[in-house]
Amino acid sequence: MQTLYRRLLRSLPRLGVRVTDLAPGTALVSRRGRYTATGAGKDAWLVLRGGTSDRWTSVPLGSSGARLVLGRESAADERRLQMAAAEYLCMQHVTAMLDLYGVNCVLDVGANRGQYAKRLRRHGYTGRIVSFEPTAEAYAKLSEAAEGDPEWRVHHCGLGREDTVAEIHVGWNTMNSLLPASDYGRDRYRRFGTTRTEEIRVRRLDAVLDEALDGLSEPRPFLKMDTQGYDLEVFAGAGERTADFVGLQSEVAVLRLYEGSPGMGEAVAAYEAGGFEITGMYPVTREAATGRVVEFDCVMMRPKAAPAAA
Repeated sequence: MQTLYRRLLRSLPRLGVRVTDLAPGTALVSRRGRYTATGAGKDAWLVLRGGTSDRWTSVPLGSSGARLVLGRESAADERRLQMAAAEYLCMQHVTAMLDLYGVNCVLDVGANRGQYAKRLRRHGYTGRIVSFEPTAEAYAKLSEAAEGDPEWRVHHCGLGREDTVAEIHVGWNTMNSLLPASDYGRDRYRRFGTTRTEEIRVRRLDAVLDEALDGLSEPRPFLKMDTQGYDLEVFAGAGERTADFVGLQSEVAVLRLYEGSPGMGEAVAAYEAGGFEITGMYPVTREAATGRVVEFDCVMMRPKAAPAAA
């Protein structure tokens, strides 16, 4: 005997409504056929607005039980797909580490317009974020992005080895730097061909840390740095307060885009000397012509700070 639910589904097409039966008790209902559904593996469906389902395919991610849904265009562009996947997996890993280590404050150094903080929120991190951005244009957009989020604080300054005033190269979009572009950088990025500078305030990390952590009874801070070749200078400005951090994330260079920036080996060695160990490495950019990785996002944690180690 048909259930009332099933009889209702069968009657809907007469009213010009399309029905796709997905599973017991679950159906996709759309007007004028705007939406279609196609199987994406066991117990999974891909819902599309317009277009045809044969443009999409899904592949298993090893034995994890997860599947990746690909369009023809994305599947054909290996490099673009790898970079997008690396960005997602990096943030997924970072938020897992924040949860594992009980992080309650992320210092977002080189925040630009707040892209990193927004990703943290999308991945489920609800703790305090303290963002630092020195350039006027990006800071204005950062401040706007943080509005309405009481746990997201913003500061209009850069961080470095000493309290000072400095000139930063601007007009390079997300790649503004206190360092000039290297020969390799100018060859790779057209934006480095022209530049202007802006005067900014630079502070030491150990001088701003107490304010950043104010009100937290048991601070468990994590340091994220993306300062276009200047991360080690930021780290040096923490002094002995590096011991306060349970983890960090730094963009480390295999091929140097900025003159005077440290190589990956030098940067990782400095962080390891501070008690941090690698938990993940994710490509940020790769050369299309050679496949070489230009930079990695390096995630490191202090094993002794893990709750299980306490």
